Amino acid sequence: MALQYLKHSLPFHLSHRGLRLARSFSHVENSKMPISVNEVKTVRATFGMGCFWAGDALFGATPGVVTTAVGYAGGTKENPAYKNLGDHTEVIHIEYDPERINYSQLLDLFWNNHEYGLTAYVKRQYLSLILYHNQEQKELAEASRDHQQRLRNERFATEISPFDKFYPAEDYHQKYRLQGHAYLVEALGLKSALELQTSPLAAKLNGFVAGAVSPSEFEEQVKSLELSDKALQYVRKHVIDNQGSGLYC
Repeated sequence: MALQYLKHSLPFHLSHRGLRLARSFSHVENSKMPISVNEVKTVRATFGMGCFWAGDALFGATPGVVTTAVGYAGGTKENPAYKNLGDHTEVIHIEYDPERINYSQLLDLFWNNHEYGLTAYVKRQYLSLILYHNQEQKELAEASRDHQQRLRNERFATEISPFDKFYPAEDYHQKYRLQGHAYLVEALGLKSALELQTSPLAAKLNGFVAGAVSPSEFEEQVKSLELSDKALQYVRKHVIDNQGSGLYC
């Protein structure tokens, strides 16, 4: 399993804030973006890596990731809420297309893009957490953790546990960066919380306006989005303006 993990590593470049952002997906297949998650046979992945807004933008802009949603998982409390989490953690819940990106590549993004909490426990809300959905994910997660610890000569605070249940976060948390752009939300009809959680277009735009891709990567991915000229120019401006700003909450 460790060899499989190493084989599929993604290239990274340091941003000025020190976060290692994925900046090249040249070997990840680009194709027409599905309109809904039902158009492709997806696989689920669930990660906690500090505040969930940053991870939502990062994974949403990643080719092969179809949808993202933020919420709470990993604990035992029924129906947690942001101000009453109990023992749950903020997580990003991902549906991805295994024909375009694999779990090992998602793990690369996970290990290299924590804002905090990777090597030191902060609190349960912001735990570094991998919730695996099957035995293969468990083995890959453990192998990649061991590899990364050896590579960095550090011990991680990451917890690797079986997935149980995901509770979507409150509406204002879903695609938080995108919701700051009322024009786009209105123009593209992404008004409801359910649409923000399940729309592949919302996932991409949330990452783009946050600066999670370079201009060249944006130009490659935007070919599949079928945006109006006005919307395209709007998003392009924010991709350029926010390039290198780093992902943060």
